[in-house]
Amino acid sequence: MGKNVVVLDYGSGNLRSAQRALERTGADVTVSSDYDTAMAADGLLVPGVGAYEACMRGLKSVRGDWIIGRRLSGGRPVMGICVGMQILFEKGVEHGVETAGCDEWPGVVEPLEAPVVPHMGWNTVDVPEGSRMFAGLDPETRFYFVHSYGVRHWELETHSARINPPLVTWATHGQPFVAAVENGPLWATQFHPEKSGDAGAALLTNWVNTL
Repeated sequence: MGKNVVVLDYGSGNLRSAQRALERTGADVTVSSDYDTAMAADGLLVPGVGAYEACMRGLKSVRGDWIIGRRLSGGRPVMGICVGMQILFEKGVEHGVETAGCDEWPGVVEPLEAPVVPHMGWNTVDVPEGSRMFAGLDPETRFYFVHSYGVRHWELETHSARINPPLVTWATHGQPFVAAVENGPLWATQFHPEKSGDAGAALLTNWVNTL
């Protein structure tokens, strides 16, 4: 039997696309907003599209912020995609409106500064050494992005030799921004692996294999 993964349904995200992409990995996938179901799963995928404030409102309506926090406190894997990654940071600022996020990482989601926005299409990423997320993928692999906001500055600092610092992957559109993070049981991507063909399928398989 494959690993059990819940795609969290909080009114945002390409739920069925994410479900189908995860099923390609051999995982047993359920789309649900139920607290107990999400807590019991081997892995929790948090999708997200649209406005930061609307996503946070939807997330809180199903106690998604509690689910994420409780799972991570017990070392239970969570993966965020697109705005599902952005809401893991301290806050987002859109159109002058500041919204508190889940605060798993310090940092601000803010407008991209680039000649063309949104950033829409295929782009390469700069992967750090030792990444499990991108294991087996060519450095020139491209992933599919659709976003106008991002995290332009990584603010978490770790000084303890006993704590492995997060692995941060960057991409560039006008200027560098955070494209993915691996932080113990918490993984996240700004791009859409479920829309990134074979490369995205390989990345999701890497995640499922850690569950």
